[in-house]
Amino acid sequence: MERNVAATLVFKTAANTKVAMAIAVARNSGYDSVTEALSITSAGEELPYAELSDHHGGRFHYLEFTEPSEVTVEYRATVHGFGIPETSTPMELIRYVRPSRYAESDRLLPTSYAEFGSLQGTELLQAVRTWVNGELRYVSGSSRGTDGAVETLLHRKGVCRDFAHLAIALLRAKDVPARLAAVYAPGLSPMDFHAVAEAFIDGAWYIIDPTGLAPRESMLRITAGRDSSDTAFLSTVGGSLTLKTLKVSASVNGELPVEDLRELVSLR
Repeated sequence: MERNVAATLVFKTAANTKVAMAIAVARNSGYDSVTEALSITSAGEELPYAELSDHHGGRFHYLEFTEPSEVTVEYRATVHGFGIPETSTPMELIRYVRPSRYAESDRLLPTSYAEFGSLQGTELLQAVRTWVNGELRYVSGSSRGTDGAVETLLHRKGVCRDFAHLAIALLRAKDVPARLAAVYAPGLSPMDFHAVAEAFIDGAWYIIDPTGLAPRESMLRITAGRDSSDTAFLSTVGGSLTLKTLKVSASVNGELPVEDLRELVSLR
């Protein structure tokens, strides 16, 4: 499969701002080939940046601004083939079964057991996906950046990260390691960066996308972590910025895969 992705960002920083971006396709040695280009400019001049390695092949691009700056970022990549499915260490599995900032599995434990009883494995994954999809409405702009899984369940609506946080919390409450993955998602509408859950069962990580807005097989990992606090596409480490433009595209060469919700699909 050939997948083509791109992102354009324009933002304005205050003085003394440090910026971290997660927009590049995660490194994976299994791809047949990856061709990519990244341009970061201000006032027509190329800016220096550092590339920092994160968990699960993720890469953050880091910049520092001493003066207020308007910055344009353009990234594009073409990926041929599929990556090698992720494995995990015992420590990672411990990390991803604990409650976290946006996936409060301890508070949702009674809800998870009440709704899913003794379900395990594939049956549990399918049940959680179906339940979250049925309980929430996808409404663009309906959630705040501070909302976690509990707030999402109370409001009964959200965007992709909210759907994913709720699924992650419900799975962790049943002692299933789960994490959030930021992805490029060919077929997504409206097009944007997308967030899905991944759950570890029977020795492998599988995608859960309760929104059902894009076929899982075509998704490309950007980064992954405990929740969206680990995976934001744009964040500051001191200072502040205002995002002025965000454009994302993701497509496959040929027909999109046909989504079969009964299948277990790994992010690769």
